[in-house]
Amino acid sequence: MKKKVLVGMSGGIDSTVTAKLLRDAGYEVEGVYMRLHDKSGYHEENFEQVRKVADYLGIEVSMIDLSEAFEKAVYLPFIESYREGFTPNPCAVCNRFIKFGKMMEYADEVGADYLATGHYVRHDGTYLLEAKDKSKDQSYFLFDIDKRIVPRLLFPLGEWMKEDVKAYAAEIEALRHFATRKESNEICFVETTYVDVLKEHMNIDMPGEVLDTEGNVIGHHKGYMHYTIGKRRGFFVRGAQVPHYVKEIRPETNQIVVTTQDTLLATKIFIERSHLMEERNSFACHVKIRYRTKPIRCHVEIDSQKRGVIHLEEPVYGVAAGQAAVFYDGERVLGGGWITGSN
Repeated sequence: MKKKVLVGMSGGIDSTVTAKLLRDAGYEVEGVYMRLHDKSGYHEENFEQVRKVADYLGIEVSMIDLSEAFEKAVYLPFIESYREGFTPNPCAVCNRFIKFGKMMEYADEVGADYLATGHYVRHDGTYLLEAKDKSKDQSYFLFDIDKRIVPRLLFPLGEWMKEDVKAYAAEIEALRHFATRKESNEICFVETTYVDVLKEHMNIDMPGEVLDTEGNVIGHHKGYMHYTIGKRRGFFVRGAQVPHYVKEIRPETNQIVVTTQDTLLATKIFIERSHLMEERNSFACHVKIRYRTKPIRCHVEIDSQKRGVIHLEEPVYGVAAGQAAVFYDGERVLGGGWITGSN
């Protein structure tokens, strides 16, 4: 009897090729498109692409409306994080609660043995692993998914290079247009910048003071929500001879603290809500503090409340509260946690 796999389909090349590879491998494939928000015309266009693929592959496909769950778990916390002076990571949150939460629940409803997506990542049954294509690897964003579901996940593209995925689609007439179709945004509900999203919910243009690390007023800015940790433009510092960078955001007083680059370095990072594939409280590993940063050697200590301290072996710039710190042992993802601060 064929094993059934539910494939999350977005209308893009990666999920399209994923569905075809799994069907060709002998699985019973069913597709699902998730409606996560109400952007005008967005879903109609994408679902039309999904339907065309489903017709070509001869598989069933459905659309499920997860907009309410998405708003509660991802969108509103995204807004609130900036209000509180944090720099959120909505994709990692979405992966835990929606793509590998609600979508897995739907997989159970339709009797699927597996859930598959077009993510560039692999796993060994216990640990998530970096993808073969390191430039497209998405393991960082999946660190927080429920470890119990890992054995039921299929990631066919984890062994592929992106250029080979495009070449594969280009060789199939029915899929050729996917090879040249524009890729979707990293954050699906942000069309331009996060600032434009925030403007829909609050006044973010509130002139305020720029402070140095001693607490002296040295300039002015246009509103604290315009800034993230490490940003060096968009504010005024009197008499500055060298670039200044945002070191701290104080939402309660609408102030930002800036400093020169040499004093922006951190060697210790604090995290909360840590999530590990296997429980441990003291270990050495590498850590990535943002998606595109290089892994840094470190030692991690985690307490019984899932709070932790990361001791870095070399200092890093721009550690932002609200971002994810993800732990690696070679290609294996050990887990991670949510950054609350650094020094």
